[in-house]
Amino acid sequence: MTQRSVNLEIRTGSEEETRQIAERLAGQLIGDELILITGELGAGKTVFVQGLASGLGVEAVDSVCSPSFTLINLYRGRVDLIHVDLYRLEDPDQVADLGLEDYLATGVMAVEWAERLPEDFRAGRMIEISIAVEADDRRLIKIKTSDVYLSLENH
Repeated sequence: MTQRSVNLEIRTGSEEETRQIAERLAGQLIGDELILITGELGAGKTVFVQGLASGLGVEAVDSVCSPSFTLINLYRGRVDLIHVDLYRLEDPDQVADLGLEDYLATGVMAVEWAERLPEDFRAGRMIEISIAVEADDRRLIKIKTSDVYLSLENH
């Protein structure tokens, strides 16, 4: 079932289940989406991005890692994945200096530590992902969007 507005809560019990949710989501993306990912350190944000990469046809999914030091990684697939990690940036001017607007609409942009992204950058086809640790490998993933058609049947 395709929906206009999505507000989902999904519980996963392993990293693999978290990857699978992201992979199913990625299968529906067309390449102009901004995915804002939040969660505490170790919550599984990069695991989620690995699932997105798999669903977008990135061949070397094992090479997908948190770009904490490089800040931006580009992975080629059926749709390109621009993986951004804002963990090390605290000043909004530092984020602005990255030139992220140059990457918009060139693929799917997944932003870890998205709470550090300036509000004026949050526009267009945006999907908000929140990952919370419940216990050990258990995660609560909240998916929210009003601009992107999604269906995650069998979740």
